[in-house]
Amino acid sequence: MESAFDNLDAAGFLEIWQHFDSDDNGYIEGKELDDFFRHMMEKLAPQDQVTEEKVQQLKQRFMSAYDDSADGRLQIQELANMILPEDENFLLVFRRETPLDNSVDFMKIWRKYDMDSSGYINAMELKSFLKDLFAQHKKDVPSSKLDEYIYAMIKTFDKNKDGRLDLNDLARILALQENFLLQFKMDASSQEDRKRDFEKIFSHYDVSKTGALEGPEVDGFVKDMMELVRPNITGPELDKLRAILLRHCDVNNDGKIQINELALCLGLKSKP
Repeated sequence: MESAFDNLDAAGFLEIWQHFDSDDNGYIEGKELDDFFRHMMEKLAPQDQVTEEKVQQLKQRFMSAYDDSADGRLQIQELANMILPEDENFLLVFRRETPLDNSVDFMKIWRKYDMDSSGYINAMELKSFLKDLFAQHKKDVPSSKLDEYIYAMIKTFDKNKDGRLDLNDLARILALQENFLLQFKMDASSQEDRKRDFEKIFSHYDVSKTGALEGPEVDGFVKDMMELVRPNITGPELDKLRAILLRHCDVNNDGKIQINELALCLGLKSKP
């Protein structure tokens, strides 16, 4: 494997990713996965005859080792771990001991690096983000290499090609887990079921455990709630929707949404 990929750099890796993620959904899966492992087998053993049986055996072996999420498909970080030499694997800085499964944590990152509050992350803001990540990993990266990584990331993740990243681009980079609200039945029949679900939902977004949603907690709730009906909202759209929610639900105008305020806003009653 080393002989086939040891000269692979960030740009070359991202070309491979774009080629095999043919439907651009952020995963290599299904037929894409078979095509990738067929390509890998041709790279690893060009002298051997490639058969379907050998492709499936290779896929099973590598997926058992690298499919960290065990979902039968490859995320970009998993593919990087598989084929990038370690000194070129800039995506390692996005790996976490625990998955980024809370939109509140994601929005904290977004708000920190959207420094001009434009609703987008431009190249300079992305550079600050990467610098901080590399510093956390105690990894010294030359400025020229950092610029190469930024160019490669924007080229790969900037879907509308405007030279900057939006909310959904960064969510893909950070492998943000599935929308928390998808697990709930919004048409729960009984008042008791709706109340129980409401309390679980509020607790999930009330990361600070203060009994009120504020700052990124409101952002995370709005992002997930609105994406149930309109996927892939942008940063500017989120800001508008956040303002609307606060206007309707923040009864005491303190910039926060208390649990009783949100319950009232949603037509529920919270526990006293």
